[in-house]
Amino acid sequence: MGLVEALADGSKKDAVVSDVCKLVDEEVASKGGLSGIALKAGYAAVKGVKPGFVQSVVKKLLPEFAQKLDPLWTEGVKDGKPVAFLEREKSRVADALLSVTDSKIDKAESDLVRGTYKRLRGSAKKNVEEAVPRLARVVERHST
Repeated sequence: MGLVEALADGSKKDAVVSDVCKLVDEEVASKGGLSGIALKAGYAAVKGVKPGFVQSVVKKLLPEFAQKLDPLWTEGVKDGKPVAFLEREKSRVADALLSVTDSKIDKAESDLVRGTYKRLRGSAKKNVEEAVPRLARVVERHST
């Protein structure tokens, strides 16, 4: 079973969304310094758009994220260690995931979300790369 099918499994989708949201919360909370302050403020603002906003966005974008990650995950499976492979290829993983959000942001209904994303986009790749080890473990847990 490919990653797209595994992560789209209706019986798993809510758990995957929950784990991804927890991952994002933990990653944001772990950031320090001035960039961490900006990221935390932006994330708090986006979370405040409406209750469950982040969860609904993750749920909506999950199929596209899975589609973008599937070729990388497949390479990792062939390599024999998909988690370690994603960690080594964290730049490619970040580019794949950000290509999804970049393609959607101009159509975002909220000016706050659009503006926040555009303000934080410059540091997004670094932040996503730092989240790849956790993300790889979430994918592994739900892909079987």
